[in-house]
Amino acid sequence: MSLHLIIGDKLLSSWSLRGALALDLTGAPYTEELIKLNQPDTRERLLKHSPTGKVPLLQTARVTIADSLAIAEYLAEQFPGEQLWPTDIVARAQARSACAQMHSGFFAMRNHMPFDLSHDAPLNPVPPEVSADIERMLALWAECRAVATEAGPYLFGRVSLADAFFAPIAVRLRTYQVSLPAADEAYVETLYQWPAFKAWQKAGLEEMQQ
Repeated sequence: MSLHLIIGDKLLSSWSLRGALALDLTGAPYTEELIKLNQPDTRERLLKHSPTGKVPLLQTARVTIADSLAIAEYLAEQFPGEQLWPTDIVARAQARSACAQMHSGFFAMRNHMPFDLSHDAPLNPVPPEVSADIERMLALWAECRAVATEAGPYLFGRVSLADAFFAPIAVRLRTYQVSLPAADEAYVETLYQWPAFKAWQKAGLEEMQQ
C-alpha cells in the first residue's frame, strides 16, 4: 500500500503530529512531505493536494484523506490486525468519544496555549476558561482509564489512536508547566517516552536550527 503523509512544521503543527503517530501505529512504511506553515505560498501549495488547504493529508493510491480523525479511522480499517483502537467494545466507544470531544472542543486551551514544542514557560495569568478546559481534559482522561481493560501505561493500557490524539495535549500541559495529579503526570511522561513521539520532537526542535 502506498501511503504519503503531508504535514506542517513538526515544531508547531499539532494536527500533523496526530497523523504521524497514527501512521506509526500501523507499522506500515510511508513517505512524508513537509509544507512549512505561515509562508506566502503555504495555502497555494496545500491547495494543490486538497481543497481544505489544511494539514495533515494522507495520500493513497486512490484517494487523498483530509483531517486527522478521518485518517485515523481509515488506518484502523486498513490495518485491523494492528488493533489501533482498544479491542473491548466499551473501551473502544469511549476512545472514539474522547477523541471526537478533543477534536471538536477545548478551544480555550488551543487559543491560549498554542502548540510549540520549544515553549517552556507557564501561562500567567491562566484564564478561567483555560482552567475549565484543563479540568475537563483530566476528567476525560480519568473516564478513559476507568473503562480500560488492558494493562499498560497508556490511556487504555496498550498504546492506541487515543494516545496519538492526546499527545499534543500532553505537550501543551508540559510546555506550559501545568501542575498535574500524579496519574496524569505519569501519562504525560509515557507519551513523552513514546519512541514515535520522541522522534517527532527531536525533528521539531531541529527545525529551529534550520
